[in-house]
Amino acid sequence: MTIFMICLAVLGGALLSIQAAINGQLGAKVGVFRCAFLTFALGAVVTALLIFFFAPPQPHSLLDVPKWQLLGALCGVPYIVIMVLAVQRIGTAVATVAVIFGQLAMSMLIDNFGWLGNAAIAFSPSRLAAVVCLAIALFFIYSSNKPARASR
Repeated sequence: MTIFMICLAVLGGALLSIQAAINGQLGAKVGVFRCAFLTFALGAVVTALLIFFFAPPQPHSLLDVPKWQLLGALCGVPYIVIMVLAVQRIGTAVATVAVIFGQLAMSMLIDNFGWLGNAAIAFSPSRLAAVVCLAIALFFIYSSNKPARASR
């Protein structure tokens, strides 16, 4: 089951890169905020349909949970807006790796300190190596963009 979940997460990451590339193009044509609005409006409709047809009953409603947990929904807005802007200027690969670097760094802090109600998972040398490797990857992917940007 763990391998299946990892594969699903990889698929989710691939879909985010496709979304970023498409939204970068759309945002350049209709504007960043209109593009973000379309993303969330269509996402809300599709999610509502999934809830209506497939979601099992839950013991709690959105009104029952601690209110700070509802703030997670707001984190998607800056992500979409930032990606629409960034992809247009630095490309899909650099923007995506930069986002993953930010995700990895913050997730390690959340894990290490057990923030936001999550179980604590201690920082380790192998986790540090992963962050360093991703930082190096970001540097090389960004550096490889320079000749392409100069010829435009």
